[in-house]
Amino acid sequence: MSETHRITVDPSQCGGRPCLRGLRIRVRDVLDLLAAGADRAEILADYPLLEEGDITAALEYAARQSDHPVLRVA
Repeated sequence: MSETHRITVDPSQCGGRPCLRGLRIRVRDVLDLLAAGADRAEILADYPLLEEGDITAALEYAARQSDHPVLRVA
């Protein structure tokens, strides 16, 4: 089951950037931590308001943003 329902966008919070569950923790923050080599346990320890599903939601959100149709020229 998708966890993207955890992603919220509020123009009055974090400049309208995607956040997790209305918290002031941006999807980008979680993705940056993962890219830097942090594992889920480290992120959850550093951000006690986050839940395991929030990390999954951030990854799903990023995957969907990078998806695009491939057009083939005949």
